Amino acid sequence: MAEDPRADILREDPFTRPKPTKIHHIHSREESMPHVLRSMFNVQMRREVEIHTGNIWHFSEEEKAHLLLATAAFTLALGLMRVGGILQIGSYGTSSWLLTLLLSMPVMLIAVGPAFILHEIGHKIAARRYGCWAEFRADPKGLQTGVLISMILGIVFMAPGAVMVAGMVSKKQNGHIAAAGPLVNLSLFIIGVPLGGILLGVTGATDFSTHAYLEDGKLIWQAMVYDAVMFWITANLILGLFNMLPFGPLDGLKVKAWNNGAFYLLISVFAVPIICWLSGIWSPMETTVSIANLF
Repeated sequence: MAEDPRADILREDPFTRPKPTKIHHIHSREESMPHVLRSMFNVQMRREVEIHTGNIWHFSEEEKAHLLLATAAFTLALGLMRVGGILQIGSYGTSSWLLTLLLSMPVMLIAVGPAFILHEIGHKIAARRYGCWAEFRADPKGLQTGVLISMILGIVFMAPGAVMVAGMVSKKQNGHIAAAGPLVNLSLFIIGVPLGGILLGVTGATDFSTHAYLEDGKLIWQAMVYDAVMFWITANLILGLFNMLPFGPLDGLKVKAWNNGAFYLLISVFAVPIICWLSGIWSPMETTVSIANLF
């Protein structure tokens, strides 16, 4: 039996101790998060592990606060990416840039939020199924850096946080826990193509791929619908592939340590569509639009 690497800071099994060992560095020190953010979301970065013995869907108040913080920062970063960062203010005009940013954030939350949130919940449910303590913890420094990069460069490169797992698991169980997140992204990608096609078809948004959200003061909501579908499909492919890379704390390394066959199969189901898309062989968005044209 091997302890989950994500719980390497625990020296003892928290399930058998009367008083669980404190986690002293989940991701970073409490001081790394600005006071205003801690106050706003009531996030405490250092506290004792609370063992939950109820339903696997249980979310503690602290975990909810961390999920809210990470989701808010991720949404802001994605909105900044959509408008190209602050360097694009001149091309938009200040008021237009701000309005587009505000319109982009809910679109990105709907399109990309589930790819991130449900990925982490997949890890959590798999871990709790094996009797482990599992809760999401945000990485304040990762969030701050990610928002800063998207603000300046207009690209998203962010480590929002991860599900912390404490408990004794086998190598196979650890592989299952790691694979759960990418499998969620694969499922969201698969259902996103037909459902996205239906949504584009019934809204008539298939011809709005390059439109701005605002034109001559008029809201082009069809462009927002098109972007929501496109980013849903793209985000789940990219997030799934990225997490399956066999490096550092990423899921791919844990899956590979468990089973090489499972690793190569899972990374391939993300890599092949992306390679085909980039090479022009096949585009999932073209398939989505083809479905939309049936309506």
